[in-house]
Amino acid sequence: IVFGDWSSDVCSSDLRKADVGVAMGVVGTDVAKEAADIILTDDNFGAIVHAIEEGRAIYDNVRKFITYIFSSNVPEVMPFLVTASYPLIPLALNVRQILAIDLGTDLLPAVALGTEKPEPNVMQHPPRKRSTRLVDSGLLTRSFLWLGMLEAALCFIGFFSVYLFSGNVSMLLGAHANLPFLSLLAELTYPDFLHLDIPPEEVSKLAATVFHAGVVMAQVGNAFACRSGTLRNTRLGWGSNHLLILAAFLEIAGIAAIIHIEPLARYFDHVNIPLRYWLGLAFFPFIIYGIEWIRKQVVRLMETRKTDSFTPMKEVT
Repeated sequence: IVFGDWSSDVCSSDLRKADVGVAMGVVGTDVAKEAADIILTDDNFGAIVHAIEEGRAIYDNVRKFITYIFSSNVPEVMPFLVTASYPLIPLALNVRQILAIDLGTDLLPAVALGTEKPEPNVMQHPPRKRSTRLVDSGLLTRSFLWLGMLEAALCFIGFFSVYLFSGNVSMLLGAHANLPFLSLLAELTYPDFLHLDIPPEEVSKLAATVFHAGVVMAQVGNAFACRSGTLRNTRLGWGSNHLLILAAFLEIAGIAAIIHIEPLARYFDHVNIPLRYWLGLAFFPFIIYGIEWIRKQVVRLMETRKTDSFTPMKEVT
């Protein structure tokens, strides 16, 4: 950063060559203002710190938005891969249900993440390199291979549990009887109160409904997990983003309406989910957030060592 407020060819040249040229708005000359990238209208150097803080916050919020959206793509794609590999396993999520997630229940939480305030330690990080990409390998790994796979695993647990608790695992076996997973699933026992008394023709519909609801409930936990890549929500403030809290409630209300309002349920090919299944689905947000919290603990320990030698920027008064 180069500052200039005098009139000379040297000043103009230095301001143009700098990564960021700054001129004073009150006492600065026209030459300096013309060559500068930024003009401080009130000559307050503290405004630079605030501008950097806001810029970093916007950058971080865009990454939070992308991470949240990318994560749900994994449980949306996995059903097609599983069914393509094992045709006797019904499709766990159809196209209409995917659109309901992408254009409906996921929309408000994603927008709410874009309104996050700057994190408390945002000015303690060293400047990013020019070559740093917005969507880098770290973001893609966290979205697809970590959060996305966690969501897919939880959703498939709910999906296959419907076949198990209804006593219809045999519907999935057929030519795949040699698969260790399905063979083990067929041999599992469970308490009588978990038994589902539903006709065989509705088993696949209920399983798909549970999978759809599982994606949405997991995304609720993912939304709060994506508020920061390293910090806990207690540090950010659980109630500091009122829009995200409202969006989470509307997301849950939206999936409940899609499943239990008859015209919507018929359109999206859903059936009513028993109450005990809703109780199980209610744990999905806490599981996603809890596992991500453990990862953040590890990341914080690693980053502490990197930032010990870096002097954070302080506001000039």
